[in-house]
Amino acid sequence: MSPSEQIIPHGHVLRYTLKERLTHWVAAGAYIYLLMTGLAFWSPWLFWVAVILGGAPLSRMLHPWAGLIFFAAVWNMYVMWAPQMKHTDVDKKWWKAVRYYSTNQDDKMPPAGRYNAGQKFLFWGFFWSAVALLASGVVLWFPERIPWNLRSLRYISVIVHPAAALFTIGLFLIHIYMGVFAERGAFGSVIRGDVSIAFAKRYHPGWYKEIVGDSSTPRK
Repeated sequence: MSPSEQIIPHGHVLRYTLKERLTHWVAAGAYIYLLMTGLAFWSPWLFWVAVILGGAPLSRMLHPWAGLIFFAAVWNMYVMWAPQMKHTDVDKKWWKAVRYYSTNQDDKMPPAGRYNAGQKFLFWGFFWSAVALLASGVVLWFPERIPWNLRSLRYISVIVHPAAALFTIGLFLIHIYMGVFAERGAFGSVIRGDVSIAFAKRYHPGWYKEIVGDSSTPRK
């Protein structure tokens, strides 16, 4: 999609296509279910969550299937967004100025593109965590299929699976902060698909320049 095709009426610009939004929400729904059931399995203090979700047997049965849905959605996001998630010199400058981002001093931040360095970190963090969760999850799903001489895989998976899950919880909390508080209007973009030109100019000036180019047309 060319920059001119992204511009839509009323001073807004398309940020996420319908396919991108649907993929995001499928991943989000599957992840939240995995998070809730996983925490219920992890700690007896949270076992009541599994009861609310239909009982332990049902949660145990659906948890791995939700994991497959989550990984499929994450893989789809990888196919769509990986080319845009490459680390650049601007990203290096962004990390050095991250203290300004956390205090909403956007005028002191380097000109981020469609995705800033923090969002790229979240993307790759979720992607590689999803790979680790899938690999360890399959072992835990079918432990009886693991040959006895490879039994160490079971022990490794018991450690890797919750470690990767806990890492994603940290990423999830950061993702919420960035989408709701750090960039006001970002959350609405994964629902409606668009953001205001003012949003693009403030939070992603590099992307804003790609969109408007050298056009002298007034923007709202």
